[in-house]
Amino acid sequence: MDVNFSPAALCSVLLLSLASSAAFLEPCDLLYETAVQAFYSGDYSGVVRFMEAALSSYTDARRTRVRCRLRCQDKQPLDGSFSDLLFFDAVLRRAACMDTCIEEKLGAQSVHKLSEDVVQDFRRRIPYNYLQLAYQKLKQPEKAAAAAHTYFQANPEHVEMGHNLEQYKDLQGVEEDHFVDREARPHQHSFTAAVKLYGSGDYEGAITLFEEALVEYYKADVECRALCQGPQRFEGHDHLRYRYSLHELISDHFTQVLHCEHECVRDLATRPGRLSPMENYLPLHYDYLQFAYFQLDRLEEAIQCALTYLLFHEGEEFMTENLDYYREVLGHDSKPRKKAAWYLRRHKQELELLLIGSDTMGVEFTEGNYWSSPGGRDNSNRIPSGTDGWLEYVPLSDKRNVTVVVQQPLKEGGPLVYDSVQLVQNSAALNGTQRVLLDHVISEQECAELTHLAHAVTMAGDGYRGKMSPHTPNEKFEGATVLKTLQYGYEGRVPMKSARLFYNISERARRITESYFLLNSTLHFSYTHLVCRTAIIGQQEHRNDLSHPIHADNCLLDPEANECWKEPPAYTYRDYSALLYLNGDFEGGEFIFTEMDAKTVTASVKPMCGRMVGFSSGGENPHGVKAITSGQRCAVALWFTLDPLFREMERLQADEVIQALDTESVWDRGLNINPKDEL
Repeated sequence: MDVNFSPAALCSVLLLSLASSAAFLEPCDLLYETAVQAFYSGDYSGVVRFMEAALSSYTDARRTRVRCRLRCQDKQPLDGSFSDLLFFDAVLRRAACMDTCIEEKLGAQSVHKLSEDVVQDFRRRIPYNYLQLAYQKLKQPEKAAAAAHTYFQANPEHVEMGHNLEQYKDLQGVEEDHFVDREARPHQHSFTAAVKLYGSGDYEGAITLFEEALVEYYKADVECRALCQGPQRFEGHDHLRYRYSLHELISDHFTQVLHCEHECVRDLATRPGRLSPMENYLPLHYDYLQFAYFQLDRLEEAIQCALTYLLFHEGEEFMTENLDYYREVLGHDSKPRKKAAWYLRRHKQELELLLIGSDTMGVEFTEGNYWSSPGGRDNSNRIPSGTDGWLEYVPLSDKRNVTVVVQQPLKEGGPLVYDSVQLVQNSAALNGTQRVLLDHVISEQECAELTHLAHAVTMAGDGYRGKMSPHTPNEKFEGATVLKTLQYGYEGRVPMKSARLFYNISERARRITESYFLLNSTLHFSYTHLVCRTAIIGQQEHRNDLSHPIHADNCLLDPEANECWKEPPAYTYRDYSALLYLNGDFEGGEFIFTEMDAKTVTASVKPMCGRMVGFSSGGENPHGVKAITSGQRCAVALWFTLDPLFREMERLQADEVIQALDTESVWDRGLNINPKDEL
C-alpha cells in the first residue's frame, strides 16, 4: 500500500531519529525548515513547536561556541613569544580543544553548519514573522504581540507589521508588558531604559542601569570576539583550489579573524535592523554617568567618569570644564576607570573609526538642550551630547572610502523610440524624480505569449536563492532568465519564437529607458528576470503585508535615518530599473513609490498588459509591491547599469546564442546556465 507523507511529517520523523540517536542539540536549520513546512500545511501548533525549538537551538549553539572558545583561548593562549613550531602547536591544540568541547554539547559540528540564507533569516528575525501569524491563528494574541514586536524592532520599515502591532494594542487581554523584544541585546536594553530614567530625573535609577549597560557591553564584546574565532570565509578564493603554504593559510585565517573582531565595536553600537552604529555610543555612557553622579553629589564617581570620557575625546572643551570643577571642589585629582582604559588600549583604532568629536556631533543647541559646567548657574539644564542616545551617522571609515562622482543634471523626456509606446505619466505626475510610466510597450498578443512562456519555464525560487516565498509567506515566486529560456527553446521544451520574444522585448525596454532618460552613455543589462507572483490560496484572510517590502535597488534603505546607504550587499552598480507587466487580471499587486520613510506613498501604478514603469535605481525612488490577494501577477523585471564592467554575463551569452541563430550556426555547443540572485 502506498503511503504519502508531507514534507513536514518527514522532517518530524528525521528530527525524532536525530533526537533519539544521541542527547545532542537538534539542528536549528532542520527545525526551522520543519516549522516553515508546517506553516504552509496549516499546522500552526507545529509552527510554534518547531519554530520555538529552532530559536532555542540557534541560541544554545551560539552560547556553546562562545563558552568553548573562551575556555580554549585560556588553555591555549597565542600571545606569548615563541617559535613558529610552538605557535603552530598552540593553534592546533586550541582548534582541537574547541572541536572537542563543542561536539560534547552539539554533536557533529557539520550537522549544525548553517547556510548563509538561514543565518540571515535569523538575523533579520524572520522566524518571529511566522510565529506572530501562528500565534494569531491559535488565538494567543499576547504571544503574537510579543513576536510581532520582536520582528518589528529589526524591521522598522515593515509597515504592515506596524499596523498589526496597533491592532494588538486594541485587543482585550493584551497588555503593554506583552510587547517585549524577545531578542533584545542586554547592553542596549539597559542603556535605553537608563536614558529614559535620566530624562525623567531619576538619576539614581539611571546610574544603576548605565552601570549595568557597561557590564553587559564589555561582556558582549568578549562574546563577539569569541565568535570570530571559528572557521572563516575566504572571499575571492576558490576554497577547493586553495593551495598555499601553512604560513599563508594561518595568516589569511587570522587576517579574517581580525577583520571580524574589528567589526565588533560597530556591531555592539548598532541596533537591530539599522545599518549605522549609534554615534559616540560607548563614551556616551560615561558622559551620562558623570552628570548623574554630580546630580546626586557623588563627585568621586563623577570625576572618574569625566576622566574616562576624556580618554575617548581627549581635550573636549565642555568635559574639561566639568573636570576642572570636580578637581576644584574635591581638592584632588583622580584616575579614569581601569576597564575602559584597558579596553581603549586594546581597541583604540576600532573605536576611533566610530567616535565623532563634539565639534562634529551635529547636536542642535536649543533652549533646554545645551552644555554648561556643573559648577555654572545652569546645572539643572545641562544635558550630555546625544541625549536621546540613538543618533545615526555615516561612519568615518565609510567616508574615507566613498568615491565622489560629479553627476550631470538629471534629464528626461527623450524619444520613446517605438511608435506604439504612449507616455502616461512623467516624474512630476508620479511625484518624484527620474520616473516614467508608459503604456503599449508590447501588444496583447505578446503579453499572452510571454505569459504562456512564463508558465512553461519559470521555477519556484529561481532568482531568489531557491526560496519559493522570499518576501512573504503568502505568495509563491517563480522566475526564469533569458538564457535559461533560450536553453528551453533549444531543447524543444518551449517554442523558440517565444524564447526570442523574451530576448527582444527586454532589449526594447532597455532602448526605451536609455532614450527617455536622455542618457549620454550606453545602458547595459545588469539582470533580466521573467517572474510571476501567485497568491497562495487559504492564506489571504486578514492579510496586510506587502508582496515586496519597500526598498531601493542600488542601496540599503534606512527609513529611520532617512538615508539609503550605497554599500554591499546592495547592488550598488545598478543605475536604472524597469518593470514591464504582462497582465492585470489579479487582485492587489499595485506597484508603489514612497518617500524615504518607507511609509508615505507618493504614487501607485496598477499593472496591466504592456505597461512599463521605469526609474532610477537609487534612494530617490524607494518602491515596493502591494499584496497580491488573488490570482497571478507576471512581469519582466529589468535592472540596468552604466558601468560595462557589471554587464550581465548571462546576457552576453544570450547575445552569442542569438548571433549564432541569425547566422544559422545554431547550438554547436551547450549553454552554461549560471543563475544570479535577485536582491
